[in-house]
Amino acid sequence: MLLANPNDPLTLILAIGDGRGLEPLTRRRATAAMPFGGSYRLIDFALTNCLHSGLRRILVLTQYNSLSLQNHIRDGWTIFNSDLGEFITPVTPPIGDVASTYAGVADALYKNRYLIEDAKEEHLVVLSGEQVYRMDYAALLAWHVKHEADVTMAGVGRPVGLSAEAHIAMELDGDEVRAIHEQRDAADAEQADGLLVPMRVAVFRRTALLELLHTLDQGQDCGLSLTALIGRHLKRFKRVVGYHFGGTSGRVSQDRYWRPLESLDAYYAANMDLLELEPPLDLYQTNWQIRTYQTQRPPARTVPGRSCNEGICVNSIVSGGTVIAGGGVNHSVLGNRVYIEDGATVEDSILFSDTRIGENAQVRRCICDRNVRIPAGERIGFDAEADAARFTVTAEGVVVIPSDFTFR
Repeated sequence: MLLANPNDPLTLILAIGDGRGLEPLTRRRATAAMPFGGSYRLIDFALTNCLHSGLRRILVLTQYNSLSLQNHIRDGWTIFNSDLGEFITPVTPPIGDVASTYAGVADALYKNRYLIEDAKEEHLVVLSGEQVYRMDYAALLAWHVKHEADVTMAGVGRPVGLSAEAHIAMELDGDEVRAIHEQRDAADAEQADGLLVPMRVAVFRRTALLELLHTLDQGQDCGLSLTALIGRHLKRFKRVVGYHFGGTSGRVSQDRYWRPLESLDAYYAANMDLLELEPPLDLYQTNWQIRTYQTQRPPARTVPGRSCNEGICVNSIVSGGTVIAGGGVNHSVLGNRVYIEDGATVEDSILFSDTRIGENAQVRRCICDRNVRIPAGERIGFDAEADAARFTVTAEGVVVIPSDFTFR
């Protein structure tokens, strides 16, 4: 059996994370709306994969601080043709007798099961919108259909960027998932060829997903991840198969890069990955370009500053509207409309949109949220004790300055 049309599946993208691991950067934005790589938002990666894979009927389940996410989808992703049955629609939590939040991914799907019940599609793709990776979902769907599976779960055998906590792992026998271990440490998966760490990317037969969600009718297990819920009810399915991410199938170049970005340090490291001589994530594949939304801005430029010092930029990503006026930038990721004043230096840092670095200020190993104004002569990233007294400092020593922070 083959899918008659790659547009057949319905796609559900989960963008419901509370963003606690990325605070203070998520105090005003959803995790899926987090900037990445200067110009992108995290959700752009899942949406781009859908676009290139022919998936054009998409529901985005939202929850916390979702306004910026919904604005981004409206401005950057209103590209599908409703006359052809295509859409991308944000879905807020349903309100019954009382307003409530989702206890987890399983609960989010359960509370929106009416959408799945009303769907006409035989297959559903369920994705996280809070990760960085590139995948051809058409190849994943072909694998799912070829194996006549009820559930297909994508996974990686060598996970990078996960926190030190225990993680779920899938145990495979050939292609079939024989067990799901809820307390398997990610390091174990690296040592065992028969284990895969799930990516929160799955394909379901619609009837199989509904049957799984009905197990939550008693109000139990709602806080589980979807993979853990599948593991507890594995025997209900006729066939559950695994899909190795980064194999030979699919049209996207197999950079095998996947980052769930569970912490500020993981977020920082993933941005710094883009600055390697040969970046592990290929953003430049011409037929798999990452789509995003950007307002019209002039090109970035370097100019001499007030003291006639030349603006210098070395091994950095610099987005539109940015001006380096007599300052120096090295090994950093700069968002839109950043301004580096005369004599200022920025190194190993991530600057969000509308950040301004004052004259002779020094910024090192720092993440500046949008609209931050670093005063002239300020030094950040050089005195750990002084930085910790004012800002969030990560376990690996990255200084994080929240949006609109006021310096005194």
